[in-house]
Amino acid sequence: MSVEEEIPEADRIEGAPHPRETFSIYGQDRAQEDFLAAFNSGRLHHGWLITGPRGLGKATLAWTIARFLLATPAEDGGLFGAPPPPTDLRIDPEHPVAHRVHALSEPRLHLLRRGWDAKTKKLRSVITVEEVRALKRFFSLSSADGGRRVVIIDSADEMNPNAANAILKLLEEPPANTVLLMVSHQPSRLLPTIRSRCRELRLSPLGPEDMARALDQAGAQVAPQEAAALAELSAGSVGEALRLLTLDGLKLYADLVSLAGTLPRLDRPRAIALGESAAGRGQEARLDLVLTLTDRLMARLARAGVSGAPPRIEAAPQEAETLMRLAPGPAAGRAWAQLAQEAGERARHARAVNVDPAALVLDLLLQMRKAG
Repeated sequence: MSVEEEIPEADRIEGAPHPRETFSIYGQDRAQEDFLAAFNSGRLHHGWLITGPRGLGKATLAWTIARFLLATPAEDGGLFGAPPPPTDLRIDPEHPVAHRVHALSEPRLHLLRRGWDAKTKKLRSVITVEEVRALKRFFSLSSADGGRRVVIIDSADEMNPNAANAILKLLEEPPANTVLLMVSHQPSRLLPTIRSRCRELRLSPLGPEDMARALDQAGAQVAPQEAAALAELSAGSVGEALRLLTLDGLKLYADLVSLAGTLPRLDRPRAIALGESAAGRGQEARLDLVLTLTDRLMARLARAGVSGAPPRIEAAPQEAETLMRLAPGPAAGRAWAQLAQEAGERARHARAVNVDPAALVLDLLLQMRKAG
């Protein structure tokens, strides 16, 4: 294996195919239809912001659009008139453009993402202005090929200020026949002037059926009840659902619900054991998941109290009973919502100052006694 092949990709989710290797998008018909309508109007905008929480398929949509634009010839009327407008963004995986895009050898496509630092042997934490400046060479070389050119930025949130300003200038004076596709998980953090110069395609959380199909495409086959639970706990994010599957998140959530069932006393030995399971070298991912699912549990307690109708997850059979006992009405729901905010801030501060993970988890669970 070459050194280049060993370099990790900043835009790849562990345990899932890279978005450029994925040819189907589930649950995002509206976004695809909006782009097709703009394309068929003959007035395609040069800047597109693809937004939504992580894991909804934003990068997959960007690569799908890129293949479509590069494989669909510009309309010139032709000898027998214009062909009918396309009704689908999908390009045959055997199309030459699809093969070149998969191999990152398509000369009319440029991918802008966090680069590799040869000195530290790590991926850079941001997209730098030097990486944006490489676009000048891309534009000069690809212009000789004619046709459309596409730039994918994944993700725009990771650009440092100088890089963001360089992209803004590109949006203000776009090269001919060029489309910029920018993936953004938190568009509010981008420069307002960047947002104002782009059209937005906002993606929506996936429901259970679309989640099951998306997970199957990613190579993770799950039972219908598991798909429903994953859709609920991941907030409709395929990327988050894959993380839950990889780290046995459904069992972890069931354990958290069972532990919450011991409130307000709290089973301290079990709480300590849970904290210790997320401590130590190599357990960072489990710690992240424990904190995420604890926050998710408190949010569901708040919703159950305010709405009076407890959500239910089949993988955690005790959940409905526990939610209604701990959040019997709107006042309790509001208390859980306030606690979730305070506990989240407390956990973020604890992580910033390197508090022992076991102590951090135990403290978080002890905080839940305030509302429980």
